[in-house]
Amino acid sequence: MGFLDEAGKIAGAVAAVEAAEKVDPEAGLLTKGGAAIAGFEGAGALESLVEKKDGEKQDTADDSQATDGTNSQT
Repeated sequence: MGFLDEAGKIAGAVAAVEAAEKVDPEAGLLTKGGAAIAGFEGAGALESLVEKKDGEKQDTADDSQATDGTNSQT
């Protein structure tokens, strides 16, 4: 999944640069570079948050299955 992770970060950087150009058509190299870095890091942080939430959901599902299995003993 390393390649897909990096592709998502690159897409975030490209989207941020495009947004910066839409807001300021005369944006300089420094502005575009800052936008690219922010988009790259932001996409990475968002991806980590989604993975964390998915992990929590999986843990919750595992816990409920374990609980269901122990309560059925008679």
